[in-house]
Amino acid sequence: MFILTRCCGCCSAFRPRYKRLVDNIFPVYPQDGLVKNNMEKLTFYALSSPEKLDRIGEYLYQRAARDIYRRRYGFVIIAMEAMDQLLLACHAPTLNLFVESFLKMVQKLLESTEPELQILATQSFVKFANIEEDTPSYHRRYDFFVSKFSAMCHSAEGDQIRIAGIKGLQAVVRKTVSDDLVENIWESVHMDKIVPSLLFNMQDSRFLNNEALETAPEDQTDPPMLAETCMRELVGRASFGHIRAVLKPVLKHFDLHKLWAPQDDPNQNEFAIHTFRIIMFSIQAQYSYTVVETLMAHLDENVKSSPIIRTSIAGVLSKIIAIAAGESVGPSVLEIINSLLSHLRDSVKHGTSMTEEKQYQEALINALGEFANHLPDYQKIEIMMFIMSKIPFPLVDNHTPADNLLQSILLKSLLKVGTKYQTIHLNSTFPVSFLEPLLRMSLAPDPDMRLLVQKILHTLIDRHQNLEKLSKPTVNVTELDLVLEKSSRPDLIFINKHGPIIYDALYTSLQMDTNTPDNVEAVYTTLALLCVELASAETVIDLLQLVLGIQSLALNSTSLSTAQKFNLHALVIALLVLIPSVVSIQPLLDYANQIVDARKQEAPHLLPDLAVHYPANTEVANKLPHLLVDQMAVCENVKSGGLDPSRLAQTSPYGAGGPGVVAGGQRNSWIENARGSIIEINPTQEVDSASSSPGVQRKLPEEELTFESMKKVLTEPAETRKEAEARRRKQLSDTFRTATFSELVRRTQPKHDVLQNKLNEIFKSLSANERRSPGENDKKKIEKPAYEQNFPELFFY
Repeated sequence: MFILTRCCGCCSAFRPRYKRLVDNIFPVYPQDGLVKNNMEKLTFYALSSPEKLDRIGEYLYQRAARDIYRRRYGFVIIAMEAMDQLLLACHAPTLNLFVESFLKMVQKLLESTEPELQILATQSFVKFANIEEDTPSYHRRYDFFVSKFSAMCHSAEGDQIRIAGIKGLQAVVRKTVSDDLVENIWESVHMDKIVPSLLFNMQDSRFLNNEALETAPEDQTDPPMLAETCMRELVGRASFGHIRAVLKPVLKHFDLHKLWAPQDDPNQNEFAIHTFRIIMFSIQAQYSYTVVETLMAHLDENVKSSPIIRTSIAGVLSKIIAIAAGESVGPSVLEIINSLLSHLRDSVKHGTSMTEEKQYQEALINALGEFANHLPDYQKIEIMMFIMSKIPFPLVDNHTPADNLLQSILLKSLLKVGTKYQTIHLNSTFPVSFLEPLLRMSLAPDPDMRLLVQKILHTLIDRHQNLEKLSKPTVNVTELDLVLEKSSRPDLIFINKHGPIIYDALYTSLQMDTNTPDNVEAVYTTLALLCVELASAETVIDLLQLVLGIQSLALNSTSLSTAQKFNLHALVIALLVLIPSVVSIQPLLDYANQIVDARKQEAPHLLPDLAVHYPANTEVANKLPHLLVDQMAVCENVKSGGLDPSRLAQTSPYGAGGPGVVAGGQRNSWIENARGSIIEINPTQEVDSASSSPGVQRKLPEEELTFESMKKVLTEPAETRKEAEARRRKQLSDTFRTATFSELVRRTQPKHDVLQNKLNEIFKSLSANERRSPGENDKKKIEKPAYEQNFPELFFY
């Protein structure tokens, strides 16, 4: 025995120095821990002879592997600690050779079944990941570590193993994502392991309802929160080309594990919303649109899935789409809107009565509204016009329930966007390309559709939060506390230009025999908002004309029911009280209050509130003429208030014989409202070629260009011009209704001898002047002063 010991001692003297230094760091008993003095010697040797690092690492690995096999785990821990210290102390170019031994050691520990060794190996790997290497290693691979750490994330042996696995994945990402020359961690083979492992731990998070998505501290011991931190870091490091590599495993995980609509509560998808909010808040802002685009593509792939799943995906969209709206510009905005509208159209094909399908549609509409809410106003107008272009217009004799449903859904989408828009000027909010289709839709056969259009008008017209106050007809205007503001000049120009078609559409909608009290109230609200928002003496006469026209409709209509007529009378008196209250016409207000008081005594059914049914013995308004609004009385009170009532005293443009009435009693305002907008034809005069030339107006004989005519144009009241224009429009309308085709052709045929005739007249007048003598008698023969002489048409520009 003594001889054997002496031999061993002699042999150890011949061993390489690095092995002796490594052996000396191990104590006799593992409980004593690493021998620090000897460890310092080994570190000094490694720094002095960096070429020996790889051999030191290999020898440490061999000792650790032998101790693992012999289950001497204390010495394994000491060997790993020595490896860590050498790794942190040495930064020589030859460190790559030592790293290979270091990673072999970590892998050996991870392969063991002891949780303690797995946690120790993970901690060492995290330290290694935090070291910045000067030169990358092109041959180093991390496949094993990704697989092992992902498996540890699913461990059932306790939170410590799962926490170690999450930290290990975080370290792998940090080590590989910063250098494009090393292994590509964004490949699907890696992401398909990393992302599901993180999501598995995030599912049990107690922070699902926490709105503050702040980064958790590094020493967080809660696996779900640590997984969220790692997910944020992973998404935040992803470039544009790699973000889809992260999103695809997320979507696949939700599909496979049915996390869109959990079986215990299908209506609760908080985890899906929570996950995608983490992604949206962590991703680089310029790439956020990619998440929305990918989620919409996934919705396309699930078009045949159950409505519950599609509703959940749409719900997630509605929660995150607003985050992407701020970074969406140009075509991407309409691309998102078009995709949402396409899903709405596809939803109509799945069924018209399923509750789940309706919930899916509501989720898409909410997503559309949330997206529009975070866009600038000019883009909201574009979106509303785009949606309007997608709505199929109502056909009286050819419409299906599916068409009605699609119209309703798209109008709800339009209403949702409208609620997010803040109107400044009406001419900006209602361009002609948007206003006319909207008013056309207000005449849809379906009363629910008409109600939706009126709600859209309410939202866009109301600028001073008067909508709630004017939602119901009332004669107690003083109690409403309305917010009034002087109308701007652009708004008055808008209503003067487009008011006729707006009023005409509202009047026509009141003629519908399918109207409910809700429809009538909606029309009242629209007119009341127009009155309040455009409070001006210039708009009063038009509104009062419409009020009298509505009363005439209630008295003379043969298609409306008695209850509908009573509703119209209530609307008339409510407007008659509102108009003078807003514009301050006290005589008219007193007159309206007198009618209200009389109706309260004799006919309360002619006052608000509106009802669907009235008592059978209720007396019709035709038998109570003293309770009706009298046109002459209105004119007198308007005149007493300081306004010109001449237009109001004329025949109303609404009702029988008025504009827009065609054969059969049906109004076609979209043809008739274009009357006179291009050319004007006087039925008693012939028309020259200027009538068919855009931008050129024909000079009528009674409007020859003289000083007096120019003075008349400048001093003539606006009301008189409007009356003359109304007469010309009526003449034009009558001409096109009654004249034959050949007569219209003859009237519009250009005359080629007009210029020649005028030249002849000029030459004759010149020759006559030359033959005159300058005597007093000749001066007396001049009938008109020079300034009243007509300019020849030859000099017209």
